[in-house]
Amino acid sequence: PQADPRDQASSMPPARLSPAPMTSEFLAAAAVFWSAFLAATLLPGASEVVLVASLLDAAADPWLLIGLATVGNTLGSFVNWLLGRFLIGFADRRWFPVSRSQIDRFEAFFKRYGVWTLLLAWAPIGGDALTVIAGTARVNAGLFLVLVGAGKLARYLVVAAGVLSWPWV
Repeated sequence: PQADPRDQASSMPPARLSPAPMTSEFLAAAAVFWSAFLAATLLPGASEVVLVASLLDAAADPWLLIGLATVGNTLGSFVNWLLGRFLIGFADRRWFPVSRSQIDRFEAFFKRYGVWTLLLAWAPIGGDALTVIAGTARVNAGLFLVLVGAGKLARYLVVAAGVLSWPWV
């Protein structure tokens, strides 16, 4: 009599579940998110470079990469808002991300043009200072996230459109 294959399967030890290997898509997505987050906080960085490299490599869906860059950079700016909201008393300390002169200059700019200046939070010069000032001015967190996120999304859309429209892509 032949052995039933189902009997062999039941006598085998259960298979161990191993974690799925990290895919290049996951790594690209994580790199885009974290580079965008860190670039908007205390650490200097250029998240556009990581986004461009990931887009050129076609490591993940472009919309996913744009979304992650936007969310990461917006959340990084929210850290600056929190610093301005709760830690402005430490502005004279060396570790504080914005100098006192920047705070004074951008407070005047912010007072003159209002919350709409947060649409410019993506700018490499002054963008971080604006997000700290928004915290000191106690701008509503929801409004802050919407305006900063919209500006950063527009920036990443322009970067992605420029990269993806080149003939070599």
